[in-house]
Amino acid sequence: MRNLTKVTVLTLVGLSDHPPTMNLLFVFFFLIYLMTLITNLLIFFLVLTDYHLHNPMYFFLANLAFLDMSYSTSTAPRMLFDLVTKKRSISIPACIAQVFFFLYFTSSELFLLSTMSYDRYIAICHPLHYQLIMSWKACTRMASLVWVAGCSLSLIHTLFLLRLSFCGPTSIHNFFCDLPHLFKITCTDPFINIMVIFVAGASLGLGVILLTFLPYFRIFSTILRIRTKKGKMKAFSTCSSHLTVVSILFGSLIFIYFVPSSSDMYNSNKLFSVISALINPLLNPLIYSLRNKDLMEALMRFLCHIKSIKGLS
Repeated sequence: MRNLTKVTVLTLVGLSDHPPTMNLLFVFFFLIYLMTLITNLLIFFLVLTDYHLHNPMYFFLANLAFLDMSYSTSTAPRMLFDLVTKKRSISIPACIAQVFFFLYFTSSELFLLSTMSYDRYIAICHPLHYQLIMSWKACTRMASLVWVAGCSLSLIHTLFLLRLSFCGPTSIHNFFCDLPHLFKITCTDPFINIMVIFVAGASLGLGVILLTFLPYFRIFSTILRIRTKKGKMKAFSTCSSHLTVVSILFGSLIFIYFVPSSSDMYNSNKLFSVISALINPLLNPLIYSLRNKDLMEALMRFLCHIKSIKGLS
């Protein structure tokens, strides 16, 4: 049996090797990351400070905004650093840490979107019991469960990842560390790790999908029975925003983790990684805020308050 030298540093191939293209990518993704932080932080701040938004729907939306900021931060700063320095090397402990936080925030967001689907179901199908069922105590418990479940799932994958050793090749064909790419370069048989992904995907993943989409059969049937056109449009607007966010995230993650990849699909995989890790955290606040009257009114109240303070000074 030939001797294999274990490596301690991996290389992130990134999105491009062409210097002018790399400069354009840096500007483009820096603006995206900056907008992601600003828009999500604004939603989080408005929900926290405006009492008109102190209800379960916006409580979960604030959690989503915080997750999106964290989700993007787990990958974007490292990618921007690599585009500037062109080093692209990352130690294995740092790579594993990035995997943990990326999976933590991703899985937590999936669980949160499922919880938000339940919130919409109660609000539309059982409006008279909404305040009783979705009490602040119940909401905080559900939010806590989302964060704990996300951490637990990520920790399971990360602990199984520690059993792998790397001895070449050392190139990860993406701009951040992720499970499928590490499986391709390990010199340990990743069969157990792959099985953990499929077992978790078949059990928890399927459960999340069912809990997210099944309530909408009842929701849409209830919306169709609403007599006023204004009432139908308001109910459909909140639901369509949620469904759009869910569809984009689920679609990109299914392609990354469950569609067999090959060397011919590296570019497609990178595209869906960009959508999942960088574009989606920006789309979420835009989809919710631009289509949400309450959020826009809260923003106008905040701007008027700032203007009045400047006028007094």
